[in-house]
Amino acid sequence: MKMEEIENIELLYLSVNDYQELKTAMIESYTTMPESYWREHQIENLISRFPEGQVVIKVNGHIAGCALSIILDYDKFEDKHTYQQITGNYTFNTHSPDGDVLYGIDVFIKPEFRGMRLGRRLYDYRKELCERLNLKGVAFGGRIPNYHKYMDTLSPKAYIEKVKRKEINDPVLNFQISNDFYPSKILKNYLEGDTASNDYAVLLRWDNIYYEKKNIKASVVKKVVRVGLIQWQMRPYKNLDDVLQQAEYFVDAVSGYRSDFALFPEFFNAPLMAENNHLSESAAIRELAKHTATIVQRFSELAISYNINIITGSMPEMKDERLYNVGYICKRDGTKERYEKLHVTPDEERVWGLQGGNDLKVFDTDCGKVGILICYDSEFPELSRLLADEGMDILFVPYLTDTQNGFSRVRNCAQARAIENECYVAIAGSVGNLPKVHNMDIQYAQSMVFTPCDFAFPANGIKAEATPNTEMILIVDLDIDLLRELNQFGSVRNLKDRRTDIFEVRRKN
Repeated sequence: MKMEEIENIELLYLSVNDYQELKTAMIESYTTMPESYWREHQIENLISRFPEGQVVIKVNGHIAGCALSIILDYDKFEDKHTYQQITGNYTFNTHSPDGDVLYGIDVFIKPEFRGMRLGRRLYDYRKELCERLNLKGVAFGGRIPNYHKYMDTLSPKAYIEKVKRKEINDPVLNFQISNDFYPSKILKNYLEGDTASNDYAVLLRWDNIYYEKKNIKASVVKKVVRVGLIQWQMRPYKNLDDVLQQAEYFVDAVSGYRSDFALFPEFFNAPLMAENNHLSESAAIRELAKHTATIVQRFSELAISYNINIITGSMPEMKDERLYNVGYICKRDGTKERYEKLHVTPDEERVWGLQGGNDLKVFDTDCGKVGILICYDSEFPELSRLLADEGMDILFVPYLTDTQNGFSRVRNCAQARAIENECYVAIAGSVGNLPKVHNMDIQYAQSMVFTPCDFAFPANGIKAEATPNTEMILIVDLDIDLLRELNQFGSVRNLKDRRTDIFEVRRKN
């Protein structure tokens, strides 16, 4: 399936009603073992025993992949177990709600959906479930389907070592290792009929670092969001493909660190105006606006492919014959939403004829509620206060400033927004210069993440900061639970202590 054909991606609990589609998907996925599909009574049994452990990924409403698991009292099993023993001869009577290890019994992605990083979502779900249930870790027997090519010359141990050193390509084992699972044991005669693996498997494990022994103290699940800020270098590009290639490079980089969000700067695509520098500034930026739909579509594809929510910075866009400065949040579930710059600067209005937008909203994401204000908008405190009242936890500010005093306005106002609204604020800008683009001569930026100023946060309210005027990424973890504690128990409580009896900030109809 092509990325542009994807309208929606959902991670859902497996239902008995999904069985016929699940059976077909398994047959298509296990072509070397055509009879290796679960029977309907087995799926019913699994769902009845442990519904949370059985999930599917659906693309446009159809099953693209599946992950099945049970909970084991692992001490009852030795490391030299077989698949038949683990599953209780496929009855799953080995499942124990009071067990301590989440054991994966099946995971697959249909062939036409491979390469879209959907498998990572299934593994991430298992890890999150393991943490939520306070289990020691995740384990499963991993196939090594390329081993049959080397079994005459390499032992399973030597084969695994060569795979780990990238001397041999084993797509299944490589994928599992890349998802933080480590080989702990070689299992002989693990899965009957797996001739491609010569009946060997690798016991793979992932340890839950948050695990706490039961009955000692309550387990606290932290809600941590990782953001990736892109400090973009303005440079000449030959065409739109070059800009998108550079954008994907950065998305790949921040996704590699398992970031939940990627934030691009305001007008990051401005270098494309160079080809129209012979036109007036207002005409050149309108030509640039013709690329916006293509860029947004590509970002949406990248969000799906790299499993990350992308905030596209901003771009010019024509609507009803008027020019606006807009951006999109492209979510990893395939949906996208639009935001607008509400306040345009005098220069933007005079030189380009930009119009201020009217749409202000909080965006619901899989990491909570976020707000987005483009550059100059961050200097108007009423906007972020309205967003805070609607539950915003993180405010993203893509910006473009040419001089240090312009940057200082955005930087200082953004930090104030973090304190007064008890939220995180992330700002990202562009650096470098564009000598062949009018009204885009030089840029000054230092991307940063601000926090409230209280004991749980940095004393100066700066969580992290990039090197000024240098192309780079900034990866930062934001603990949302700290905001909840601040709201209730902070040294000061800016939101709670407002004198709403004498003033208010509200929207006009």
